[in-house]
Amino acid sequence: MNNILLVEDEENLQHALKLNLELENYHVIAVGDGKKAIDTFRERKFDLVVLDIMLPEMDGYMVCENIRLHDQNIPILFLSAKSTPAERIEGLKKGGDDYLTKPFDLEELLIRIKKLLIKRDKIRSTEKALPVIFNFGQNWINFDSHQAKGVDGLIDLTKKETLLLKLLIENKNSVVSREHILKVVWDYNVIPNTRTVDNFMLSLRKYFETDPKNPVFFHSSRGIGYKFVEPVAVIA
Repeated sequence: MNNILLVEDEENLQHALKLNLELENYHVIAVGDGKKAIDTFRERKFDLVVLDIMLPEMDGYMVCENIRLHDQNIPILFLSAKSTPAERIEGLKKGGDDYLTKPFDLEELLIRIKKLLIKRDKIRSTEKALPVIFNFGQNWINFDSHQAKGVDGLIDLTKKETLLLKLLIENKNSVVSREHILKVVWDYNVIPNTRTVDNFMLSLRKYFETDPKNPVFFHSSRGIGYKFVEPVAVIA
């Protein structure tokens, strides 16, 4: 039996979807806000996420990004009243696999879910046991084991350091705001007056930059946040 996380804040729709999915022999856990969705996702193992965008606490885009930091392959199907092409593209850019606008036909939803699960099964059958390793310059990061190689050798990264690196690298060449980092990596709903992100970035620069005061990979944008820049290889 496939486990589905259903994230929908409209109670009547949530109950109707849960009932119909269970009639199709899915096991469904339903929640009504973004923060609860992330907490529930981390507590249990799911095969697919059905995710509304306009949610209390944290919107669906941010929930999707957070889920992607922990699982790159789980299918995520956005359900939303937002129907413009730009909004659909945004959902796919944030990590969604499919996007269905409200109101929708129940049979179409069930077909899309079935297809996403079939695709997920194919990915699982070809997944390798080897961890995911990202190389940049003379450095590398193993996102599965939280280990890395930096300028001074091997490093055991904390979970937060690994998640921060993953978020920056997934958004390479784009500035990620401190507020966004705190919400996605630290799950902060109310942003505190803190230098948490800055202190973590100082550590990352010490790990991976030959000259931390003149960084090559981890750049700051004054008053906004940070970005990861992957240098372009020069072909002789």
